[in-house]
Amino acid sequence: MKKIHFSILLVLGLLAGTQSFAQLAVDKGSKFINLGIGVGGYGYYTVGSGIGLNASADFGVYKNITVGAVAGYKSYGSVGTYKYNSFDIGARGSYHFNELLNLGTDKADLYAGLGISYFSFSYGGFLDNYGTVYVPIHLGGRYFFSENVGAFAELGSSLATLKLGVTFKF
Repeated sequence: MKKIHFSILLVLGLLAGTQSFAQLAVDKGSKFINLGIGVGGYGYYTVGSGIGLNASADFGVYKNITVGAVAGYKSYGSVGTYKYNSFDIGARGSYHFNELLNLGTDKADLYAGLGISYFSFSYGGFLDNYGTVYVPIHLGGRYFFSENVGAFAELGSSLATLKLGVTFKF
């Protein structure tokens, strides 16, 4: 009897070990759009100030590699007559770790990357504008509730330290 139980467990274990697990495919032609809010920030003028709006698009150009665009806007506070505004716009590239990490689901997407962006900050009017070009980094994840709609979260060094929102796959 013990030999039968062991044999059944051995066969089930071998079948489970050889089963192919589905992964979210990120290939040439994949398209993702993220829309969300962002909190936190880097630099003297943006640390912990306000909630921003952000959008990004990623397009598959090669297996596990996407390139795209990112934009964000944040307006906050008033000190006397001064209102603070900042925005950022740029390009980015990402590597998707789904295959490398052998994720056992086609609902999750883990990625990281960097880009080049222009950041602008103004307060008190158009005469007090500051801008700079910088290299932001990001680490993110998406989870799809259906085939084309899900949620995303990103940590990064852009206009917002943490971005949260909805993601769409086309």
